[in-house]
Amino acid sequence: MFKGSIVAIITPFTENGLDEGTLRKLITLQIESGTNGIVPCGTTGESPTLSPAEHNRVIEVTVEAVNKRVPVIAGTGSNSTAEAVMLTKHAAHVGADAALVVTPYYNKPTQRGLYLHFKAVAESVDIPIILYNIAGRTARNIETETVAKLNADCPNIVGVKEASGSLEQVKAVRQACGPDFIILSGDDALTLPMMELGGTGVISVAANIVPEDIATLTRLYAEGKKDEAAALDSKLKPLINALFLETNPIPVKTAAELMGLAPGRLRLPLCEMEPTNLEKLKQALLEYGALTTV
Repeated sequence: MFKGSIVAIITPFTENGLDEGTLRKLITLQIESGTNGIVPCGTTGESPTLSPAEHNRVIEVTVEAVNKRVPVIAGTGSNSTAEAVMLTKHAAHVGADAALVVTPYYNKPTQRGLYLHFKAVAESVDIPIILYNIAGRTARNIETETVAKLNADCPNIVGVKEASGSLEQVKAVRQACGPDFIILSGDDALTLPMMELGGTGVISVAANIVPEDIATLTRLYAEGKKDEAAALDSKLKPLINALFLETNPIPVKTAAELMGLAPGRLRLPLCEMEPTNLEKLKQALLEYGALTTV
């Protein structure tokens, strides 16, 4: 169910709030381009600067717009277990197919604390839970032993979005959790290496602007057309690198605006790109063919 290209969708803003109309249009574009799932309220969706009401509304709009055509994996994590439970319960109530729950950030829990946190979230709902491991943002790695214990003790903890950058950890999680445990790449640049280790796909930033190509990449690999997948991956690499010239989602939102897909408005403390990086992004988009002029 959770495989292929799953977009971590941006959250479009107006001057005063959410741009629900543009969000619906983006979701339609994604599905028509072959995207296999939608993640609202992830890192790319600027969840840290959404109010609780906005967070819930983005998930509601996404579920409505998707209308069961592909899975919706709602981002519902928090560094407060009570808030994560609240957000996850709401996502389940409004019809999300699963929840993506990030490692608690800033408060730096122990592995025991992480276990208890994720267990509490999982026990609060019946929908599948996908762990989101991204130590670069949270200051805590979910160790393999913790992932395996959660998978064994909580039937609805079914997978992990792995963004540690460690292929050795991916290999260890696959061995510890078995072939049915879902491993999704959390890094566009590592999609194919992770799929080679048994990953099922990617929760992608780049799919916001080149959805058809990311969907094609994962499909080609799944079909055993590894050389074709590798060629497409090589073509994508300069564009992917440009999308991380500054903190995500600054470049991808800027690219979406340059391409006429969505307004690039960000919320502080995220801000517009530095001019030199903006020029590099424009050049990468031009060279890829995503833009014809700037």
